[in-house]
Amino acid sequence: MKRTIVTFAMLMSAFSVASAEAGSRPVVVELFTSQGCSSCPPANANLIELSKRPDVLTLSFSVTYWDYLGWKDIFGKPEFTERQAVYEPALGERGSFTPQMVIDGKASAVGFSLPEVEQLIAAARPGDEPAIELDRGEARISAGKAPSDGADVWLVRYDPNLIQVPVERGENSGTTLPHTHVVHALEHLGSWNGDASSFAVPAAAAGLRTAILVQRRQGGPILSVGTD
Repeated sequence: MKRTIVTFAMLMSAFSVASAEAGSRPVVVELFTSQGCSSCPPANANLIELSKRPDVLTLSFSVTYWDYLGWKDIFGKPEFTERQAVYEPALGERGSFTPQMVIDGKASAVGFSLPEVEQLIAAARPGDEPAIELDRGEARISAGKAPSDGADVWLVRYDPNLIQVPVERGENSGTTLPHTHVVHALEHLGSWNGDASSFAVPAAAAGLRTAILVQRRQGGPILSVGTD
């Protein structure tokens, strides 16, 4: 697979651009991973590093298609596997793979290639987007320019803490894998058509945080994001 080589100068230039745009909403980096995948631990480590950046929202989705190798990912859910599968045609991928990072719904990278991911984060410049406010059990989305067929509104619940998971079987047997920003729930709240809108958001379970994503349909780019 051909990948772009990123130089130190390129990264410093990207950092300058990101600094100039400080205050804009974070870039969303979704990692599709599995505890049953031997090549995923380096990607988990990269996500932990990216989670320290204030300009990035990291989300770790555990997929289920490697469960047959002998270890069932304790965080895996079919809807996470489906989310990744929906992404692939729009991203030009032939099929799902791990570890995969999707940057703002616009670009795909192998999750263990941190320089490439950092370059894609720098290139993902949010534009004129609707504002999202989370308050008192409600997500409010401001009026703005929407795609002609509308956009999806997603509710994401994730754990921002670092979690250590001992793996007893499968390709990573005998190792303890660190995770962060593990997604526990993904729910489609409805559609946004450009008008100011509001959606009911139930209280999150203890320890979980909430993110609201406004996204083009069928795995398209993320248009806006709000967090509590």
